[in-house]
Amino acid sequence: MLIQIPHMLSRDEALALRAQIAAAEWVDGNETSGPGSALKKYNRQLPEDSPAAQAAQQVVARALAGNALFLSAALPHTIFPPLFNRYGDGERFGTHVDNAVRVHGASGTRIRTDLSATLFLTDPEDYDGGELTIEGPFGTVAYKLPAGHMVLYPSSSLHKVSPVTRGERISCFFWMQSLVASAEQRSMLFELDQSIQALTVRHGSTDGEVLRLTNVYHNMMRSWAMC
Repeated sequence: MLIQIPHMLSRDEALALRAQIAAAEWVDGNETSGPGSALKKYNRQLPEDSPAAQAAQQVVARALAGNALFLSAALPHTIFPPLFNRYGDGERFGTHVDNAVRVHGASGTRIRTDLSATLFLTDPEDYDGGELTIEGPFGTVAYKLPAGHMVLYPSSSLHKVSPVTRGERISCFFWMQSLVASAEQRSMLFELDQSIQALTVRHGSTDGEVLRLTNVYHNMMRSWAMC
């Protein structure tokens, strides 16, 4: 399941965050690469323990916590602290798959990577190339979204970032472990929750059929969630 989440940050918020972190010191992006990715990754990354990264992480974390579409789709159990990358002329990340388990260096926390996310902080017209291309049973899809928009996708998918040929692309990326490990079950819960929300707007939260579907949703969650 691929989901675009518009306006995770407003455009002004995204551009302000980009300007804030762009002025910080950046390092080789391979600092967080797994063994299979290191030979394919050519970009720069904001050190995750830097003051600039930690301040930016708080901005993104607040946005995630307040976004109903994200919470419905991801059902997050644990979110790896957001990271930030930068692609300039000729920089790229070849086709790869994300590590199945990520370890947060500072805390030692391990998470199973069920979902990956890229939050764009640069408008598409400000750079050429740099598309995020994701492969999967849904086909191959390329994303180059407006600043502040985010794409959520299975961490099991092969994906890449095409070479940037003009300008610069700065983004936020992170992984998360969901309460529901099965992508199929998570998709069913998402579709059901979206229908419940739409019917609630139309008929009210006390409508009998809305309550019946809400009951089904929570009992499915009770059966499938791993807390």
